[in-house]
Amino acid sequence: MNYHNITKDDMLNGEGLRVVLWTSGCTHCCDGCQNPQTWDVASGIEFDNDAKKEVFDALKPSYVAGITFSGGDPLHPFNREVVLSLAAEIKEKFPNKTVWLYTGFLWEELVNKIDLSNIDVLVDGEFVKELNDNNLHWVGSSNQRIINVKESLENNKVIHYCKP
Repeated sequence: MNYHNITKDDMLNGEGLRVVLWTSGCTHCCDGCQNPQTWDVASGIEFDNDAKKEVFDALKPSYVAGITFSGGDPLHPFNREVVLSLAAEIKEKFPNKTVWLYTGFLWEELVNKIDLSNIDVLVDGEFVKELNDNNLHWVGSSNQRIINVKESLENNKVIHYCKP
């Protein structure tokens, strides 16, 4: 898997101060995307042990709420295995940190195909330029959903995330 950046102390991509891993590769190629440079899976740099250490070191401070996977699309087929494995490792090492994941795929396309149990909040749906609303929190267009994964899995239906 390749990535473009590891952002620290981010306040825009999920609740609280977060670490954000910006992955390479996206099949959605949404019109108006804010990160088209991340679409190519070969762009960026290889996510290696040094990058993994950087992520884990950035998660150590108690004031960091968790990690957000964004991109590109963290659930691009080339990224899924690494991202889901990394999410599991983060939940094991930092059980009180939250894991957010942005994807252009819909919940319904993912729920019975991949293990989402280590993701706390999934923001799903492609960015739709015509539905862009800068007043929305954590999403770019009004079709995107902020999903509480644990509650959605338990209830077998989409449960929207609400700030605690």
